[in-house]
Amino acid sequence: MSTPRFVKTLLIILIVIANIGCDQVSKKIVRQNIRPYETIHLLNNHITVTHVENTGAFLSAGGSLPKTAKNILLAILPVIALILGSIFIFTKKNMPVSMLAGFCFVIGGGIGNVFDRIVYGSVTDFLHVNFGFFQTGIFNLADMSIMLGAALILILSFRKVKS
Repeated sequence: MSTPRFVKTLLIILIVIANIGCDQVSKKIVRQNIRPYETIHLLNNHITVTHVENTGAFLSAGGSLPKTAKNILLAILPVIALILGSIFIFTKKNMPVSMLAGFCFVIGGGIGNVFDRIVYGSVTDFLHVNFGFFQTGIFNLADMSIMLGAALILILSFRKVKS
């Protein structure tokens, strides 16, 4: 049974807006209350909050590119990809709701980071996780949305279709 068009559209809008909203609110709190490079230790130093402005992409990749190349690779191309992704999820028929949610998380997170890049010239990152054997770079909630959505899409893509 397929999801009615109105319900699908509402679901897409709600998930994307929730992702953008959580991301932008968290970044605003960090920008207003934590000085650049100030670090706050939580959970016995396993989680730290550090205000960093990332001028590149994931893990600062591309941050040292010339301005024109950076604008093309980190703003224009992602906007095109987000538009194409949005068209895909609105027009794809019979997509399972879980797969749709995965795409919405990727799109919502992508919009959050592209918005920062266009409006502020950098993306506000602030979370770092360190459990010894597992450690991350500094990231934000949009990055978490993108990774969660991508993982969901990947897992669902490899899951066997039941006959």
